[in-house]
Amino acid sequence: MSTEPVWPEGLFADLDRTGPVPLYFQISSRLEQAIREGAIPAGARLENEIAIGERLGLSRPTIRRAIQELVDKGLLVRRRGIGTQVVQARVSRPVELTSLHEDLTRGGHQPTTRVLSVETIPADEEAAQQLHVELGTEITRIRRLRSADGTPMAVLENLLPPQFADITAADLERQGLYEILRARGVTIKIANQTIGARRAHDDEPELLDLPKGSPVLTMTRVAFDQGGRVIEAGHHCYRPDLYSFETTLVAR
Repeated sequence: MSTEPVWPEGLFADLDRTGPVPLYFQISSRLEQAIREGAIPAGARLENEIAIGERLGLSRPTIRRAIQELVDKGLLVRRRGIGTQVVQARVSRPVELTSLHEDLTRGGHQPTTRVLSVETIPADEEAAQQLHVELGTEITRIRRLRSADGTPMAVLENLLPPQFADITAADLERQGLYEILRARGVTIKIANQTIGARRAHDDEPELLDLPKGSPVLTMTRVAFDQGGRVIEAGHHCYRPDLYSFETTLVAR
């Protein structure tokens, strides 16, 4: 992902400074076209408004309005300490019984995983209820950062029953969790899933490159195999500017 200022050669060479079309609109239109055509790639950082104004010989308010037009369209995002960046392609995930790794791959994205922790913990009351195990049972808690095309997308936490205690960080870096489970003969048949939203907390803003207190999408899922046994309980959060869930509704 590029983080240096990027300007296609000649992008603003033919600005009409005396015609009826406002300069902010000309700048905004050229930037939008360059972004949509990939000439300015996703993740690229633009120069600040003062630098752009000096480069083009235009006032800062003109540049600010041009940039704001693209922020409002969702093509640019302003980040404190980073500047103005081109937004990554948004991932829209169907609400199906698949993993994020599978959905990203299917959508043409390059998923990568940073394993934050793999640990054995005693099941508290909530975890015991979700996994259908006794209170205090040793279970596995996995926490990962999933990125798409180099951009942080989601923090994934999964709780696994005792039979999967031998899954390692190395396994999880190579494959998605559901791929690992299927390779062990597990068939995930049904899941109870809840989608919601909350504010990012703890280390989530840092991991997801979000300002503190930003909203995140959440998904909680408990998955069962063909025999009705609980396979995993997931507690995930996603960047809302780059991620959405979609579903089809049918009238009864």
